[in-house]
Amino acid sequence: MTRETKSDNLLATLFAIVRLALLLIGIIGLSISVFRDDGWLTQLLAKMFSSTMGMVSIFLLIFAAYGLNRWMTSPTRKASSRGDLPLYIMMTIGAFYLFRLIMTGSF
Repeated sequence: MTRETKSDNLLATLFAIVRLALLLIGIIGLSISVFRDDGWLTQLLAKMFSSTMGMVSIFLLIFAAYGLNRWMTSPTRKASSRGDLPLYIMMTIGAFYLFRLIMTGSF
């Protein structure tokens, strides 16, 4: 059984390359912002462990992540595109970091 598949046209291929590039720029930009010295991770952990409310927020974050995971992966009766939401969020973050890279010359 052979199935003939039609290849994408040039415009669809270029859009796919742009989506991939924005996704990778978003991942790289977030990684730099989170893991650098005095980055977001260091600041977040310092704030969370400095007070009692910060300790409670750890459990709230875990519960929110669990709820988001359930919502994103639960099957639906009709076709849903909510699984594409993380892709579009990362593309938006990638566009932000690309703009920032063009304007300032660094992430």
